[in-house]
Amino acid sequence: MANVTEKNKALKLRLKGRSISEISEKLSVPKSTVGVWCRNVRLGKEQIKKLRQEGLSDIKDVSKRDLFVLGIAMYLSEGATSECSEEVSFTNSDFRTILFMKKWFNEICGISNERFIVQIRINEFHKNKIGNAESYWSKIIGIPKNQFTKTILIKSKSKKIYSKDNIYFGTVRLKVRQGTQLRRKINGWVEGLLKLN
Repeated sequence: MANVTEKNKALKLRLKGRSISEISEKLSVPKSTVGVWCRNVRLGKEQIKKLRQEGLSDIKDVSKRDLFVLGIAMYLSEGATSECSEEVSFTNSDFRTILFMKKWFNEICGISNERFIVQIRINEFHKNKIGNAESYWSKIIGIPKNQFTKTILIKSKSKKIYSKDNIYFGTVRLKVRQGTQLRRKINGWVEGLLKLN
């Protein structure tokens, strides 16, 4: 009976837009249990907006140390880490992620914009958008097109049609020229971060 009561309380709180973590803390019930109880609850637009705003408020000022550690984690996830190469590069399709890593390279690694090489990879189905993609990324990341290498066309079965002509701009690889020393340092940062387990 106690579980049913707690579950009902959890459902009511979830419908009010409370996060799983908040409900877990408030009811002293494990997050995994709350997650199971609330898995079928569909949140409305206002509830989703409220949770998003709460999430945004959790991220306040980012210190230089925060930027340093976050950049290492992101590099580990999407950066060049092959042991067969000492290349320093980061690949992503989200412009905010690319801008974040450019800031990391600039402010943490001391890389000037002149040392970047940019390469776009785009599905061959969208090859007519290469010019738009190059202009878009050049403007977004503030790097002139003369630092772009030839755009790579990717062969893929995916032929996703986008509702707006300019919504697809491919994936960007942000590479650092003469990055061997930096790559060795990044390897050490990554190793140090992974040793925190």
